[in-house]
Amino acid sequence: MNLDSSVQCTKKQTGYLHQNFRLFHLKDKKSQEFEFHYHDFNKIIIFLSGKVTYLVEGKAYDLKPWDILLVNNHDIHKPIIDPSAIYERVVIWLQQDFIKDQKNGTCDLSQCFTTANEKRFNLIRLNHTLQTEIQTILHQLESSLSSQKFGWEVLSQTYFLQLMVYLNRVFLPETYQLDVSASRYDKQIADILTYINLHLAENLSNEALAERFYVSKYYLMHKFKEQTGYTLHSYIQQKRLLHAADLIRGGTPVLKASAVCGFSDYSTFLRAFRKFYGTSPKNFAITDEYKSPAAR
Repeated sequence: MNLDSSVQCTKKQTGYLHQNFRLFHLKDKKSQEFEFHYHDFNKIIIFLSGKVTYLVEGKAYDLKPWDILLVNNHDIHKPIIDPSAIYERVVIWLQQDFIKDQKNGTCDLSQCFTTANEKRFNLIRLNHTLQTEIQTILHQLESSLSSQKFGWEVLSQTYFLQLMVYLNRVFLPETYQLDVSASRYDKQIADILTYINLHLAENLSNEALAERFYVSKYYLMHKFKEQTGYTLHSYIQQKRLLHAADLIRGGTPVLKASAVCGFSDYSTFLRAFRKFYGTSPKNFAITDEYKSPAAR
């Protein structure tokens, strides 16, 4: 399956996923500029070849063949691609709820994304044994998706779930190893990003963050934009709105969702929500078919 790369170049939110999962096998050699963006679904990137650095929430990962990136929904990310080499990768989009619904006892296939989010580390660097096993499963999955033979949908879902089992095994306590040398990042900005995402309901003004992290306000604003591609205000507001939308989808009253997400003034929340999603929170709660205008 191929995907026109222009789909991925849309600013902010990109892509729409109406199935449980989709797989794209992409291979190209051209100059491509991507902006920072996010998705409402989770994403798996299996890097096969090329010269690519992937930026995810302030961290830079210099990829090696068969590295795997787990990108949680709402993670801000983008690739930096050297056009001198062929860039080949398999990209899988998957619905968060679909994965969670597969939970069986202690087997939670969404745990790998949860762990990646908790550790603020998105990279899986496979050992030789796991690499061979995942190569086999991926080949079976791609073959099934392209065959259209009887039962291909059921078989494809089986292979996909098998892939998720193996990805989660990487994070078992007895096998997981955090290779910090595989990423580059500014520790101070990483700490600030973590703090923001854990304290969305609190005062996150430029002044408050500068005081907490012992830097000048202007230095913080400049450094944050340099490392993440977002202004501090824009990043915080988007994260708050994304979290508010998740709460509203889950049945939280709109007024409570706005307060929980750090909007002390309800009218400010309404204006920001309408601008971001193109509809009111009340309409959004009725039908979640609205997207940010920036995503169209």
